[in-house]
Amino acid sequence: MNLAYVNGQYLPRLDAAVSIEDRGYQFADGVYEVIWLKNGTLIDEAAHFKRLKRSLKELSIAMPTTERALSIITHELIRRNHAKQGDYMLYIQITRGTARRNHLFPKATRPSLVMTLTRFTPPTEAEINKGVKIITHPDIRWGRRDVKSIALLPNILARQKAGEAGAREAMLVNGDTVTEGSTANIFIVKRGVLITHPADNQILNGVTRLAILALAAKLQIKIEERAFTTKEVAAADEIFISSTTAGVLPVSQLDAKKITVGKIALKLYAAYQDYVSAQC
Repeated sequence: MNLAYVNGQYLPRLDAAVSIEDRGYQFADGVYEVIWLKNGTLIDEAAHFKRLKRSLKELSIAMPTTERALSIITHELIRRNHAKQGDYMLYIQITRGTARRNHLFPKATRPSLVMTLTRFTPPTEAEINKGVKIITHPDIRWGRRDVKSIALLPNILARQKAGEAGAREAMLVNGDTVTEGSTANIFIVKRGVLITHPADNQILNGVTRLAILALAAKLQIKIEERAFTTKEVAAADEIFISSTTAGVLPVSQLDAKKITVGKIALKLYAAYQDYVSAQC
């Protein structure tokens, strides 16, 4: 990708920049969305824009433009980057804007809008069948995890620990309760029941998570949205993670414990692939 969008301009990515006084740089005072662009189609575009608007509202940040204009800008960025084939991540970041450094919200400041496109490779069927390793890690994030904030340092620290352990993801634990992953939602299966943490302020309500729950309902898989413990995870028949870039990704190892890649995870993976294909 060679073009980014920054506050009204399409610029070479290496030349794209915002002010050092931008509150995203100064305070991580902003939100973001990541959308899968597959063969020119933004997967679950409306759901991502809906969540983006909610995050902005929760932080009292104004939309930098109308939703319609944002969609037009997005598709123009795609066109200018000739990204009609293959898999890309569309990254949208909106901050409160540029103002003299002060902890109080500035008055009459225009929000900053930045968008980029980056190629990525979704998990292959071989990776799905093999599964991935995850580790447990304390959840030290702030109390509004339902807001997709750019303040991601605790997530980064957890993900780094996972990487150092040769793992794909860190499963975050608050006390003895499993919340989610550093970059993904967590699902477990026990006796045919699909269990995931409820969408409250303890987790980010993933767009892919919502799609999986809808698909599971169609497949008549029993669902429980409730808090669950590390002990329940250790005794689970299946574990998988979900995110925009991971889709449905089975877990084959939790810390030192081996996990079987199970039928429900594979069934939901297949259903999700069909769901995505139907949008393209």
